[in-house]
Amino acid sequence: MDAIFIDYLQLLTAGKRFSQNRQQEVSLISRTLKQLSRELDIPVIALSQLSRGVETRENKRPMMADIRDSGAIEQDADIIMFLYRPGYYNKDEITDIRRQKAELIISKHRNGALGTIEFVFDPSISLFCENPNKGRK
Repeated sequence: MDAIFIDYLQLLTAGKRFSQNRQQEVSLISRTLKQLSRELDIPVIALSQLSRGVETRENKRPMMADIRDSGAIEQDADIIMFLYRPGYYNKDEITDIRRQKAELIISKHRNGALGTIEFVFDPSISLFCENPNKGRK
């Protein structure tokens, strides 16, 4: 096994003993996945839902505080990245339905650089492509 992918973290449970406190349960799951990654010496890539707070802000770019259910996810993760598509929130941003702007926002990287990488997104085939006109911000 070369990697573990989890789609998505909030679907996991730690058993009935945590039925009353979801934050503690997600914290335990996050720590357990971190330990599993170390023990198996492979990456664990876990997708996570965002809280609804992002929808109430004017700037819709996701931030680490938007990760749903637990600050432990933010603490335990080595790398946190977000996908952001301006056209998802503002249809006026879309000038070409098959070449929509998308960003990969690297918000946390224990051993590397932070930044934003611009992509082109084609929703008709769910394809993210390199944007030939843009690079890393």
